[in-house]
Formats: sequence, structure tokens, C-alpha cells
Amino acid sequence: MLDDSVAYVDGPWRHRTIGAAGARFHVAELGDGPLVLFLHGFPQFWWAWRAQLTAVADAGYRAVAADLRGYGASDKPPRGYDLITLAQDAAGLVRALGAADAVVVGHGVGGLVGWTAAVHHPDRVRALAAVAAPHPSRMGRTLVSMGPGARHLLRAQLPVLPEHRLLADGCVRVGDLLREWSGPGWPDEETEKRYRLAFSIPKVSHCSLEYHRWIFRSRWRLDGARYNARMRRPVRVPVLQLHGTEDRACPPHGARASQGMVAGPYRWKGIPGAGHFPHEERPEEVSRALVEWLGGVAVVER
Repeated sequence: MLDDSVAYVDGPWRHRTIGAAGARFHVAELGDGPLVLFLHGFPQFWWAWRAQLTAVADAGYRAVAADLRGYGASDKPPRGYDLITLAQDAAGLVRALGAADAVVVGHGVGGLVGWTAAVHHPDRVRALAAVAAPHPSRMGRTLVSMGPGARHLLRAQLPVLPEHRLLADGCVRVGDLLREWSGPGWPDEETEKRYRLAFSIPKVSHCSLEYHRWIFRSRWRLDGARYNARMRRPVRVPVLQLHGTEDRACPPHGARASQGMVAGPYRWKGIPGAGHFPHEERPEEVSRALVEWLGGVAVVER
């Protein structure tokens, strides 16, 4: 296993450690202007947003990509992998970065955190862009047709074995998941290597699976019932949903039902030919759509 130095990938951005919500978070930051906070998904880390960081910063925004709790160079505590705590992390990061609010851009589980923050901390979320991430209240409908995504979620419920499987043979399973969930031709060798190295950081494999365990198990627990009741409140901030048309892990027809949970301005954009990682499979198209949408939401007073 490696230490968390592999999360400090060189580039035009600046690396920082931010204290928020009782934990320390590693972020990569670029640009000045209204804050745009990027939250990655599984099985990735902040580097997933490298293309969008530069595009959004060049467009006049302060782009910050964070390693989520349990990932990369952020803290890896034994608890706190429920969506409510993770939303508190996001809201705390906004405050710790010195901003009143932020446009939150989240992929996969990072998108679920974004949806949750928009409901639980609406004063901190100016707008939300959800990439390959249905509203949590629509997860059940999406799970029915998830295919490989649902199989992974179910397998993650076992103790210990899923962690060992992710770590085996230099985290080869991480590369397998990237290929299974993406469209043809992605990832390239360098990209796969980055994610396999990031999952070799101690505790990342376990912490990442704790997200999936809470998402699944909470459906039959009191904390999950309270969460679901709160999440029935409509999202009142502007929402952009970006989704790969070939996403087998989270099929777009299920995710699009999220519109019914949004009371504010809503926009859906499919990314042709992309699977579950459109921000990396089609980075220019996603960056262009994101920058265009930001122009209408990031500086509008609420």
C-alpha cells in the first residue's frame, strides 16, 4: 500500500488541506470568482475533475475539487459515511473556503451528496449539477434497472471480502469497474493507473464501500426513514443533470425521473456515447455544458 502522496497530482492547481465539519479535507483549487465545488464519485478521487477545473477556472470561477471523506488525502475516520454527514462535510467546506455559498457539482455518490446538501443546507448550495447521479428519492426506481451498478451495491454489503477484492493484484478490480461502467475506449492506461494507485492508499477501499453500505442498509433503518422523509422536500435551487446516454451502471431513463423532485429551474443534458463517467469520457462536451449553465446560475442573486 502507498501513502496519500499519490493524491497530490501536479498541475496548474494548488493543493490545500482544509478543516471542515470536524475533519480535514484535501482540495485542489484553481481560479478566482464565484465558488464551484466539485465532488467526485466511486472509484475515483478529486483528479476526476481535472478537465473541468481548468475549463471552469478559465471561465472566471474559483474551481475547487475535494477528496471526499475516506478518499485520497482527506481524513478517513471510522464513521460518517451516511449522506447526512457527507452533506455536512460539503456545507462545511463551502464555509471553510470563505464563501457564503457555492455551485456544487457532484458525480455518482458525490452527486448524491450534492442532492442531499441542496435539501439539508440550501443556504450553502447556490445551484447543483448532478453528473450520473439520480435524486436519492429516485434511487429505488433506478436500482431496479441498474445492472452492473446494482450488482456492485449488493456485493458491497458483505463484510471484509469486497475490500480485499478491490485491493487484490494492485487494485486491478478498480480498473475493471471503470471499464465495465464506461463507454467503449475508456479509460486509457494512465488514467486506470492513477485510480488504482489512489485505491492503494490505506483505508480507501473500506471507506469507499461504507458509502454503499449506508445507502443500501439505511433503507430498512430508522435513520434512513428520517433521511428519506426529509429528502421528499423539493430542491428549490437550479439543477443541471448531465448523464451519459450509454450509462449501464445508472441508466439515464431512471435518473431522469429526478426532475419530479426539483421545484427550481431544471435542465437535462444527455452526453452521447458516454457511460458512467461522462466528465472524463467526454470532457470537452461536459465542460462546455457546465460553463454555459454556470453563466446563468453562479452570479444570480437569490
